[in-house]
Amino acid sequence: MKKFNYHLVKDIKEAKKLSSPNSTFLAGGMTTIPSMKLGLGTYKDIIDIKGIKKLSGIKVSGKILKIGATTKHVEVANSKEVKKSIPSLAALAEGIGDPQVRNKGTIGGSIANNDPAADYPSACIALNASINTSNNRKIDSENFFRGLFETALKKGEIIESIEFEIPLKSNYQKFPNPASRYAIVGVYVSKYKSGTNVAVTGAKSCVYNDKDLSKALSNNFSSSAIDKVKISSSGMSSDIHASGNYRANMVKVFAKKAVEAC
Repeated sequence: MKKFNYHLVKDIKEAKKLSSPNSTFLAGGMTTIPSMKLGLGTYKDIIDIKGIKKLSGIKVSGKILKIGATTKHVEVANSKEVKKSIPSLAALAEGIGDPQVRNKGTIGGSIANNDPAADYPSACIALNASINTSNNRKIDSENFFRGLFETALKKGEIIESIEFEIPLKSNYQKFPNPASRYAIVGVYVSKYKSGTNVAVTGAKSCVYNDKDLSKALSNNFSSSAIDKVKISSSGMSSDIHASGNYRANMVKVFAKKAVEAC
């Protein structure tokens, strides 16, 4: 690991002032620190934002569940507010990594990193989430996740909070990698009065809302409706863990599991 300057900041203004093309923000560090150790990421300045009070916390207001970006996975998993408003989100958080990761990793860090097999991006898509940033932007989740480890965030822009729309019912099911617990395939189903969302992670290079499954379940919210939907393996990831064809089949399998568990 190469030398760098470490800054523990107290507010957003200080963090943005220190930001540069050669800096990065740090909260839990579950991706940043391993990347630096492996030489995959090199920075002049590390800006630690975990001490900014306004970036953490959980609050329910009407039909919206708002979670601060530096809120840890374990806090989401154990939150009474989350368990009551969106229990599937609490269960998702409980299934991330191991106790060390859950006690250090943050929801904002996971979303900003946008790993193709991460769990939280699927929750954002399924739960009609909006991502609030330090640039006074409110970004719809459908426009936030753009590709492999790519988001709509601009350089120096910080996620401040995420607002989830509380559904009528929802559930998340995944086939986890036995070592990392990342999703080989994960499917998050959320039902609203306006329709149903089916977000898929782990299957492609970026999380996505499966429009065909969403339409089928919007018309008939039952696992039998999924049987009529054809999932193409085109664009599906293929690696040592699973082929594209296998992932395509698992999308249907875990979509049915999620619907049946709602």
